[in-house]
Formats: sequence, C-alpha cells, structure tokens
Amino acid sequence: MNKQRKAIALISGGLDSMLAAKLILDQGVQVEGINFYTGFCVEGHTHAIRKKDVQKQKRNNALWVAEQLGIKLHIVDVVEEYKDVLIHPRHGYGAHMNPCLDCKIFMVKKAMEWIEQNGFDFIITGEVIGQRPMSQRKDTMPVVAHQSGADDRLLRPLCARNLPPTLPEREGWVEREQLLDLSGRSRKPQMALAAQYGFTDYAQPSGGCCFLTDEQYSRKLVDLWEHRSSRDYTLDDIMLLKVGRHLRPAPHFKLVVGREEGENNFLSGYRKEFTHLTVESHMGPLVLVDGELSAADLELAARIAARYSQGRSAEQVMVKVHYLDGSECELSVAPLAGHEIAEAWQV
Repeated sequence: MNKQRKAIALISGGLDSMLAAKLILDQGVQVEGINFYTGFCVEGHTHAIRKKDVQKQKRNNALWVAEQLGIKLHIVDVVEEYKDVLIHPRHGYGAHMNPCLDCKIFMVKKAMEWIEQNGFDFIITGEVIGQRPMSQRKDTMPVVAHQSGADDRLLRPLCARNLPPTLPEREGWVEREQLLDLSGRSRKPQMALAAQYGFTDYAQPSGGCCFLTDEQYSRKLVDLWEHRSSRDYTLDDIMLLKVGRHLRPAPHFKLVVGREEGENNFLSGYRKEFTHLTVESHMGPLVLVDGELSAADLELAARIAARYSQGRSAEQVMVKVHYLDGSECELSVAPLAGHEIAEAWQV
C-alpha cells in the first residue's frame, strides 16, 4: 500500500492559502495548517475595539480557514524571532515597513523545521506568480525556496504548473495535472474556485492583515524607532501603535489619545505603565504620555486632551494628571483651538 503523504500548509487566513490547502486535501494528502504569529497581524483585535468596525467579523481568520477545511491548525508564536527579520531585512522593505521577501523566507524556513520535527513530507503555500510585487515574482520564488532550505519540498498549488515540478509532483504524491497555473494580480479565478467549493464569507481576497503594509502604521513604527535608543520593540509597542491618535508635539514626548470609548477602554490597560491624563469636567479621551514632561509640556498635553473632549468649546476644562508613582494633580486649562493642533504633530 502507498504511504499517505503529509503536508503542512502555511495558513494566513486569506483565500489563497485556503484554496491551496483544499487542492491538496482533495488529492488524498493529509494536510495540517500552520500560522506564525508575529504580532503584526491582529486584524480581529482592531475590529473589536473600534466602533466603525462593529459590523466586521471578530475572528481569527486563520482559525476560521482551518475550521472550513476541517484541518488541525498549529499557531506558533514567533514574535521574538521575527524581530531580526523586521529590523535587518536582507532583501529590504516594500512600499512601507514590510519586509515581504524576508518574511516569506523566514516562515517557510520555520515550516521546514516543523515538518522535519514532525515527520511531514512537504510544505504548501498559497503564493501566485505576479500577485505580490516583492515576494511573489517568478524570479523571487526560487529565492524563497532556496534560502529557506525547503527547495523542492515547497509546493505552490495555485501556480505550480507555471513552475518546475517539485518533489511531491515528481514522486507522484500529488498529480501535477490537478494543480493550477494562475498568475497575475486578479483574484477572480480564486473567487470563482471558492464559489465552486462553496466557500463564502472569507477574508477580502486582495487584502492582508499585516499592519506593516499600512502606510500610517509604518510611519508610527519609524517614529517609535527614531525617538528611542534602539530599534527594538515589545508586543505592547506593536499593539499600541494601532490604537488611538498619536501626536508628538516635541521630540522628547508623544501622546496617545483615545478616539472613542473602545479605544479608551483598551488604553486604560496601560495606566500603570504610562503617566496619563483624564478629562474630569467633560466626557473626553484617556491620554497616555510616552516621555518625560516639563511643566510647560504638561500644560500643553492637558490642553490637547481638553481639545479632544466634549469641552473643546468651554473656556476652561479640568484635566487630571495621573503619575506612575500614584500621585495626581489637576489642571484647569483652556482647550487648544483646532488651528493650534500642528499638522506636524500627527505621527
């Protein structure tokens, strides 16, 4: 009897990786999924915080994909290991702070380590030639395979027939004729295939959950690094960069201003780690202070907090300052006018 082969599929939560795994499942191969948690793909978390996202699904898309496919999913925390990929990308960044090629190499390398430790035979990804400008080109796909160490144990079912046969195809573990020859940026073929399989309610086919591809998020990350003595970061840093309005009135301090109740609730979890401001006389934001403030800085921060409160039109607003040592003080300040909020402060 022929031995049933086993494959691990990189499951991002998107449509492509879902379809790639399904194509191999349909050939009788045992497939399990793997998802590498870097800290930068936390889309469901922001949907749970922001009012404007209230209609969006609050779910982990990778877990949802595994459920639809009926496969086991392994979620692996690589937050610490991923730092070197982000800080020192051998192949550079994309349009923003996204080290896409190095990221793909890293994840396939981690998957290769996993299959060797767990007795699996090959790796599946949802890559399509020409779909991503940095990591999914015909000239970079061999780079991923080679530098990850996976070589021809890396199978891309959605575009396999546009590439040289891999080990699983040559050995007859999968039939090459049943694989696809997709290319280009259009997702219409994938959406049509999803309809055939009966997959609905999947994540946006052209989207992605990585915050490093987002211009605003990337700008905040660069600002964080520029005003610290190193480019290191923590998971809390990652999470805070995607919540609130970030203002830097001076090089030595930054304010994180909650924009709505959900963000205020989230930021309140950091009250013991940051000096913070609350508006006492009106409904208003919670404001975290990242840095050391002089008396003049503190008054400016209080006036900013008042500006974003419901007391913005009042002559005076009472703002309370909560220090890390537990002490407090109150300031009665005139809210800044809209034109006094410098555009340059916006991180």
